[in-house]
Amino acid sequence: MSISLEEVNKIAKLARLTFSDAEKQKLQQELSAILDYVDQLKELSGKTSFQITDDPDAVNLVRDDVVDAQINPQEFLAQVPAREGKFIKVKSVLE
Repeated sequence: MSISLEEVNKIAKLARLTFSDAEKQKLQQELSAILDYVDQLKELSGKTSFQITDDPDAVNLVRDDVVDAQINPQEFLAQVPAREGKFIKVKSVLE
């Protein structure tokens, strides 16, 4: 699917962006390539399959979500570099 320069201009206007003519040409090519890829994905819709093992009978096999083992909170906290009581201390990311 190809996108026109008029559509690129409309998108740029809606996004309140300005581009040079060369940038508009490049955006036209890139957006057209993205839309072509989306069209390819649409063709695959409902036809996709994946293999998670070498066994051909295991295609699209989904296992139950089961908890295998739980770690003791004290064992877990013993492995962290800094803690305060039962909480893990981390550096502040906000000032």
